[in-house]
Amino acid sequence: MSNSLDRNTIRELVREAIEKQHQTDAIPPSPEKAEQLQVQTVDESLKEVITETEIRAVPSGGRLLLREGAIITPSAQDLIRENQITVHYRKSSQRIGKQRIVAVGSDHGGFEMKEQLKALLVNLGYQHRDFGTLSAEAVDYPDFAHAVARAVAENVCDLGIILDGAGIGSCMTANKVPGIRAAMCYDEATAKNSREHNYANVLTLGAKMISKEKMNEIVKAWLATDEGETRHGKRVAKIMAIEKQYLR
Repeated sequence: MSNSLDRNTIRELVREAIEKQHQTDAIPPSPEKAEQLQVQTVDESLKEVITETEIRAVPSGGRLLLREGAIITPSAQDLIRENQITVHYRKSSQRIGKQRIVAVGSDHGGFEMKEQLKALLVNLGYQHRDFGTLSAEAVDYPDFAHAVARAVAENVCDLGIILDGAGIGSCMTANKVPGIRAAMCYDEATAKNSREHNYANVLTLGAKMISKEKMNEIVKAWLATDEGETRHGKRVAKIMAIEKQYLR
């Protein structure tokens, strides 16, 4: 009997709670609250590049939340102004300078130089993660280039460096991963240019084409160069916009 009464009591308490919630929901919001509810915020802070596609998803007069350093294409900027969208930026937690983690990888042709690269990164004060290969035994370069590129694209690592015999195949492979801007560099000038002008986030090197000393020069220059001015960023945004056109 007492158990039955307890269950009935519980049911009654639940019923009262539901009724109170309905009464609360029925209370109209204050004018200030109503105005806040009318302004819809669209969060695109995970994306590096903002195009017309993202802007069209934001209602006129709405708010758009972006990550610090996000690239907004010129056509997207026009839509933001036209639709009177307010842009807010979320502070980035991305590592900077020598706090950045560098993903490294190679095939058998780049294995020896990869080990030299790791020692260089340690001497320069950078952290690194090795995605293989782990010996000079013959392997397929796309597997390791893909692993490094994914680590960068998924923000597991901040930058990537890949070595194979010529540096060409790994560059092609890495650039198949959305969000990757891989550059094969062969001297300091191309290394600096790839970072400043093209915002390269992956460097590929031909271990059979350059000496250890040249590798050191290229890597030092590449890591020391920051992404360039806004005029360069607008061009990079066009590259990324082209990539988006072909993503399924």
